[in-house]
Amino acid sequence: MHFGRLAASMATYREAIRIDTKPGVQAIDVTDRVEAAVAKSRVREGLVCIFTPSSTSAIVTNEFEPGLMTEDIPNALERLFPQGMEYGHQRRWQDGNGHSHVRATFLGPSLTVPVIDGRAALGTWQQIAFLELDNKPRQREVIVQIVGDVATPRDK
Repeated sequence: MHFGRLAASMATYREAIRIDTKPGVQAIDVTDRVEAAVAKSRVREGLVCIFTPSSTSAIVTNEFEPGLMTEDIPNALERLFPQGMEYGHQRRWQDGNGHSHVRATFLGPSLTVPVIDGRAALGTWQQIAFLELDNKPRQREVIVQIVGDVATPRDK
């Protein structure tokens, strides 16, 4: 790849997004915060990884619209992994969130998006959502890590 008078060097940038959540399935759009981190990183070509270090939350991408995020996804999760079902986690810990752990396992804790020309390469109708899945309010941290090439002036 040719940068004209610029040379590329590899860089890594990381920041955390802090989120206070409510109990139950809650979707929070973090797209703007991820895009701001990509811009701060100065990475032109690379990858951005969005990760939740939690076993009862998830990171997904889809259209962030109310019908999907507040009705369709919670209803689908309830049909697939009902809260009232008996879970081994509940028998052991008696904390009422076995369903939250199973839901998080199937949805996944991270998402990796290409960074192209200094921007997260999301589709027209894609946003990045943090999904709270636990049965109690939480203080969460989402890690955003960007790795890739940064254009820098060449040494003379």
